[in-house]
Order: sequence, then structure tokens, then C-alpha cells
Amino acid sequence: MEPVIHTEGLTKRYGDTLALDALDLAVQSGEVYGYLGPNGSGKTTTIRLLLGLHRPSGGHSELFGIDAWRDPVGAHRRVAYVAGEPFLWPALTSAETFAFLARLRGGADEAYRDVLVERFQLDSSKKVRALSKGNRQKVQLVAAFATRADLLILDEPTSGLDPLMEMAFRETVREATERGQTIFLSSHILSEVEALCDRVGILRQGRLVDEGTLAQLRHLGSQTIEVTFAGPAPALDGLPGVRVASAGPNALRCEVLGGVGPLIAALADHPVVALTSREPSLEEIFLHHYDSSDGRVGG
Repeated sequence: MEPVIHTEGLTKRYGDTLALDALDLAVQSGEVYGYLGPNGSGKTTTIRLLLGLHRPSGGHSELFGIDAWRDPVGAHRRVAYVAGEPFLWPALTSAETFAFLARLRGGADEAYRDVLVERFQLDSSKKVRALSKGNRQKVQLVAAFATRADLLILDEPTSGLDPLMEMAFRETVREATERGQTIFLSSHILSEVEALCDRVGILRQGRLVDEGTLAQLRHLGSQTIEVTFAGPAPALDGLPGVRVASAGPNALRCEVLGGVGPLIAALADHPVVALTSREPSLEEIFLHHYDSSDGRVGG
């Protein structure tokens, strides 16, 4: 099956700055793809190229098999977009904004839009100029999801939302995936990506440094083993592949890279009363790629 999003060697330079470096990406139909990276890593640049807003310096991008730069109108007929920074028409009310955007696109599911307005607790009679950033973000979200577009491109979509509205967003994403819609979710909120996404791509300094399902990416992180002893915790320094930290007067937290054999052998000589083990979280996987001092942070 042809990917909904396909890029090959996609590159963008702004003067001497390499913002995106030879991106090869494929997002399949019905997939929720999480695109991770801090500000300045190239996430928004990627989206601008997908939307045909910027000309690539090299390579190409396609949506539904249509070149996003050569034929942006054709490429975007089945796309809805939510920007990280909402720029709307200040003199229009939210309801007028919905109507205008629906006419611009050629229609929307008005019944579902009403459901979303209630879910996101949005007063659609207020003018946009009177809305907070969070409420302007809600306007974008309601308008985009109400289109029932085959592809939703979401750039930091929960920026400005409170935790309750973030839960409303997650519910809406799940409804979209149940309908078979594809979602490209650019975010730096790791819990959001972990809860929603089928696959994750990690971007660093314009390069896709890792990609896969969470299960496939967990090989990057260490296994965390917490050990509680009957008495004071012993010193377990010098074990190969094991980093040890105190977790209390009678407990240790051990980060294990590789096999657990050396740790288990060392623990056999001590009175262990409890031992728990867990896999690395998405946050730990992400930080694996950003634990050096040269990770960029910027726009």
C-alpha cells in the first residue's frame, strides 16, 4: 500500500543553516505517527515542506502519492492542519471561523463539530481576539477534526491546553483512528506520544536518528531494577554494565545495560526483600539521544 506521507532525501537549508538533513520517512494509512524532537530539531520545517509552504533544498515529499511542492492543491485535498501557534482572524467569532474554513475546504461534519465544541468547552460566540491562546488552539482543533480529513497534520496541537483539554484531545484522536484517519503528530510531550502513537520518529539536529514502535525502540534504554534490602543497602560499585544510585537507606536503583547476570550474582550475597524491574519509558529513550551538550534548542 502506498504511504500517506512519503519523503525521500528531503532536505532544507536556510542560508548556512541545515534545518532538515536527507529525511526518509513513510507514514502508512490509519497510523498515528509521533514525530519527536525539541524546538529547533526540524519538526516544524518538515511540516512546512509537507504543506508546500517552503521549497525543499533537496529531495521531495509526497502526500497520497502527490508531490507536495509541485502540486500543493492536489496534495492537500485530503489534509487538515493544526499549527503550533494559532493565527486566526481576530474579528471573526469561533462559529464564523468554523463556517469560513468549512467553505474553504468544501465542507465539514457539522454534527461532529458540535460534539467537539462541547467536548472542548468552547464558547463559539466569542470573537477570536477575546480568546486565550488555549481557546484559539481549541478553535483550530475543532475545525480540523470536524473535516474528517484522511490525514491530520498536527504541530504541537496541545500547546496552551490544560490537562483536562489534553484528555479531550486524546479522546478525539482515538475517534479519528477508529475511523481510519492517519495522524502525523509533531510533539515534545512524551506522555502524549506514548499514549497515542503507533510509531515514533526521533529527530535530532535535522536528522531522523531513530524510528520504530515503542517496543522496537526500548532496546535503546537501560532496564531499571529497584532492589530493597532487609538492612542498609550494600555498595555495588564496579559491576559491568550497571549504574547504581541510592533509592533510600535500604534501597538501590540499578540501571542495567545488557544482561542482568552480574547484578543478580552480586545480589545473591545480600538479604534482598523486594526486587522490581521495568522497561525504559519513552522519555528515557528520547533522552538517550539528547544526553550530550550539542543538542539544539531553538525555534
